[in-house]
Amino acid sequence: MSFKTSIKKLQNWISRLFNKIKPGDYAIQGAGIGLLIGSVVLFVIEVLGMGINFADSWILILGGLIVLGSVLLSYLGNWLIKKYVEIPKPYKIALLISIPLLFLMRLGDTRIPAFMVLVFSLLGAGIWVLRPAHFGKLSVPKKAVAFLGLILGLAGSGAFLYFLTIRGLDMEEQINAAQLSADKITPLEMESPASPGAFEVEYFTYGSGKDKRREEFAGGVKYTTESVDGTPFLDRWEGWSGKYRTWKWGFDYRELPLNGRVWKPKGKGPFPLVLIVHGNHPMQDYSDPGYEYLGELMASRGFIFVSVDENFLNGSWTDYSKGLEKENDARGWMLLEHLRQWKDWNQDSSHELFGMIDMKKLSLIGHSRGGEAVGHAAMLNQLDYYPDDASIPLGYHFGIQSVIAIAPVDGQYKPGGSLTKFSNVSYLTIHGAQDQDVESFDGAKQFERITFSDSVYRFKAGLYVANANHGQFNSSWGDNDMLATFSGVLNRGQLMDAKEQETIAQVYISAFLEATLNQKYEYLPLFMDARKGRNWLPETIYLNQFEDSRSQFWAGYDEDFDVLSLPKGGKAQGKNLSVWREGEVVPKYGLKGTRAVFLGWNYEDFGKDSLDWDGDQKPVLPDSISASYTLTLGPESFRPDSSSVLIFSLAESNESSNPKSSGKWVKNNDENQEEAEPKEESEPEEKEEEQEDEEEEKPLAPLDLTLELVDTEGKQISFLLSEFSPLQRLIQSRVMKIQFLDKKDETESIFQIFQFDLVKMASRNPDFQLEKLHQIRFIFDRSEQGVVILDQVGLMPKLPINSENSPPL
Repeated sequence: MSFKTSIKKLQNWISRLFNKIKPGDYAIQGAGIGLLIGSVVLFVIEVLGMGINFADSWILILGGLIVLGSVLLSYLGNWLIKKYVEIPKPYKIALLISIPLLFLMRLGDTRIPAFMVLVFSLLGAGIWVLRPAHFGKLSVPKKAVAFLGLILGLAGSGAFLYFLTIRGLDMEEQINAAQLSADKITPLEMESPASPGAFEVEYFTYGSGKDKRREEFAGGVKYTTESVDGTPFLDRWEGWSGKYRTWKWGFDYRELPLNGRVWKPKGKGPFPLVLIVHGNHPMQDYSDPGYEYLGELMASRGFIFVSVDENFLNGSWTDYSKGLEKENDARGWMLLEHLRQWKDWNQDSSHELFGMIDMKKLSLIGHSRGGEAVGHAAMLNQLDYYPDDASIPLGYHFGIQSVIAIAPVDGQYKPGGSLTKFSNVSYLTIHGAQDQDVESFDGAKQFERITFSDSVYRFKAGLYVANANHGQFNSSWGDNDMLATFSGVLNRGQLMDAKEQETIAQVYISAFLEATLNQKYEYLPLFMDARKGRNWLPETIYLNQFEDSRSQFWAGYDEDFDVLSLPKGGKAQGKNLSVWREGEVVPKYGLKGTRAVFLGWNYEDFGKDSLDWDGDQKPVLPDSISASYTLTLGPESFRPDSSSVLIFSLAESNESSNPKSSGKWVKNNDENQEEAEPKEESEPEEKEEEQEDEEEEKPLAPLDLTLELVDTEGKQISFLLSEFSPLQRLIQSRVMKIQFLDKKDETESIFQIFQFDLVKMASRNPDFQLEKLHQIRFIFDRSEQGVVILDQVGLMPKLPINSENSPPL
C-alpha cells in the first residue's frame, strides 16, 4: 500500500468518526438560540441596572441602539465572511501566506505592506495573463484590463524601489534661532577639546582569555581577568534563549567575563580612568569596537579609556519567547566590577599597571541602554547594599566624579520600583532629534533627578542636537537605528554626516572629562551655550540645558499646585494670558519628572489687519491687552550681587495659544451665529486663505519677548530675550519617509537655558539697584502668539572663562 493511499484512508476514517459525533442542525440552531437569548437577557439587565443607578432613562435608548448596531454588524460580518469565502482558493491561500509575512517585516508602517499586497497582486496578475497561450483567447476589454493591471503593478514596484533607494526627503526649512544672535557671543579662544593631545597611544585588551568567539578576548588579551557571578542581577537567562546564549558564549550568568578594549596614554601616570559601555544591539553584532574614535582621542589627551564588552547581555533573535529583561542593573554593576579590577591592578606592585590610575578621577560613559546603566552604576556605587536585596553587599564607593549618558533610555530597571537617583556626580546627556530608536530625550529625565549637596563644584548639562540620530555615536551601528533590512524606509536625508556626529561627541565628551576630572573649567561655557564652541562644532541647531552646584532658583514649580505661590514668600501673577497653568512637562513618552509653568498669549484679534509682527518694529500694545507673567520675590528670597547671572529655562509648547476658541469654551449663542451668517463678506477671506495654503509655507520665526526687572524703589531695566537668543521653535523630524504622506512632524518640548549678566544689564539704568531686585517680568510683546514653558528661574555666579577664574573646590 502506497503512502498516499494510507494517508487517504486515515483522512476518511477521521471524517467518518467526526460525522458520528458532530452536532446536527437542531443542535446548532439550539446553540445559537441559547447564546442569543442568554446574551440579550444579560445585556438588558445591565442596561436596566445602569438606567436605575444613573437615574437616566436615556441609557435605555443607548442600550437599544447598541443592540441594533450589533445586529447590523453581525450581518455585515457575515457578508464579509461570505465574500472572503468567494475569493478563489489560490489567491486566498496566497493572501493567508503573504499578509503575515509582509506585516511581520520591519517596514515601520502598516500602509507599506498593504501597498505591497496590492502591487504584487497587480503585477502577478498582469504577467500571468499575458502568457501567449492565454492572452490571445481574451476579449479586448479583458486585454485592456490586463495591460492596465500590469502597468499599475510595474509603476507601483518602481515607486517602491525609488522610495527605498533615495536617502530621504527634505524637511521644511527651520530657522536656527541661536544663529540670529551669534554675533553677540564670543567663541572660546582655545584649542578644540577634540584636537588630539600630546600623548602617544597604546592599545590592548584584557579579558577572560578563553572567549570562544573573539580572539581579542581569548589568546589576544594582554591581561587576564576572573569572571564574576551575575546571579543577583540577572533574570531569565533560562529556557531556549538561555541555552542558546550559553552555547553562543561558552558561559552563563554565573561566569560573566570582564572584557575590555583599552586605549592608554604612554607614560607613568597616574591617569584618569574612563569606561564606556555600549547599549542593547544584536549580541552577535559586537558593539564595543564602535568607540575607537573616542578612545584614540581621549588617550592622546591623557585619559585611560576602556570600551567595556557587555555584548553577552544584549538581545538576540532567540529572545522572542523568553529572554533577558530589566537587566540594566547588571550592566551598571559590571562597570563597577571593571573598576574593582582596575583598582586591584593599580594597587598590585607586581603588575605593569601599578600606580598608573588616579582612582579619584573616574568617569563612566554609556550609550543607549548603557546610558541608563551608567546612572545605575553611579547610584549602586554610593550604596552599601543592593536596593532590591539587602543580603547582597556592594560597598564599592569608588571616586566616580562624572557620568555621561548618550541617547539613554530611562526606567528599564527601577531600583525598589522607583527611578534611579544619585547625588554629587556631574552629569552630561546628549541626544539627537533624529533618533529612530530612543525617540524621546530620556536623558533629560535623569537630569532632573540628580542633586548636589557637598562643597565640591559640580554641574549637570544636557545637549539636544538636530539632525543627529542614535547609531552614529557608535561607528559600528551607523544610520540604521531600526536595524531594518529595507533601511530605505527610514528618512535619513535629515541626518548629518557620521563624522560630524562623532565630532560633536568628541568635543562635548572631551570638554566634559577635562572639566570634571582635570578641573579645566575654561570649557564650562560650552555647556551653557554651544555657540561658544562654534569654531569646533558642525553647524546645526543645538539646545543646551545646564545647572551647577551654585545655582539657586526662585521658581521651580515643583513645590505645590498654587499658581500664585513661590518659595520663601514669593508670588507669581499672570496678566492677559490665554494659557496659564503649572503642570508636568510631557515629552514624547512618559513624563519628564518636573513641573513648569505654561504661558500663552494671542493677539490675532487685536488690530489683525494693521499690525506687522514680522518687521523689526513691533506693534506697541496697550496695557489692557499686553500679556505678561511676573515673579515677585519674597522677603526671604536671595538677591543678586555683582557676580550674578540671571538664568531660566524656556521651551516652546505645541499646544494652542487660544484654547478657549474651541471645545468647552465655545458659546453657541445667537450673537455668534449671526456673526457667522454673512457669507459674502467671508468669501474673499476664504480665497485669500486658499491662496496662502497653495504658497510654500515660510518657516516660523523664533519667539522673542521682553524681560523687565524692577527693584524695590520702582526703578526698571528691560532687555530682549533675543539679546542672548530668540527662543528656538520646536525641532521637527520625520524619522520615516512615509510620514511625509501625513505631513505630520515628530517633536517634543526641549528646554534651552538662557543667561543674562545682570551687572551688564543694570548698567542701562544707573538708578537701578541690583541688590534690591523685587520683580522679574516676562512681557510677551514681540511675537503675535505662542505658548512657552518656563522653569528654573534663578541665579548663578558667572562661569569662569579661564583656569585662573575657576570655581572653588
